[in-house]
Amino acid sequence: MLRPPRVGDAADIWRIAKDSHVLDTNSSYAYLLWCRDFTGTSVVAEVDGRVVGFVIGYLRPQSPDTVFVWQVAVQRSEQGRGTGTALIRQLLDTVAPHGVSTLETTVSPDNPASIAMFAAVARRRGARMTRQPLFDPGVFPDRHAAEDLYRITPPNQEERR
Repeated sequence: MLRPPRVGDAADIWRIAKDSHVLDTNSSYAYLLWCRDFTGTSVVAEVDGRVVGFVIGYLRPQSPDTVFVWQVAVQRSEQGRGTGTALIRQLLDTVAPHGVSTLETTVSPDNPASIAMFAAVARRRGARMTRQPLFDPGVFPDRHAAEDLYRITPPNQEERR
């Protein structure tokens, strides 16, 4: 089942992010705020009453027609079942009626699984996905890979079967 997150989901979301070994793990407090303040731009996947995946995002203040996907993760036991793409598709279906015409996300070049997931969403929607450099490693205060900006436009078209 896909649904908006609740505050009680924050601990599970934090654990899934931490266990991914790919995402930057935010503080547990940050996930509590996501589950309280960004329920309209975030989705969790639940199986047998447990949260097994999530997508968290927000509408860009300077560009309210753009939803920025901050993180997507699926617990290892559920990977390969299309849960990640289902989460993103549900997010797009949720924000489309509110005038969202662009999805943005950043992905480091060493994460081909995420790139493929977003490309699959774009393909299924007949949308265009572009990539451009956004942050090079030198702007991060710690050791962090580059982050490329991916844009999917228009993300809210009816899916192709």
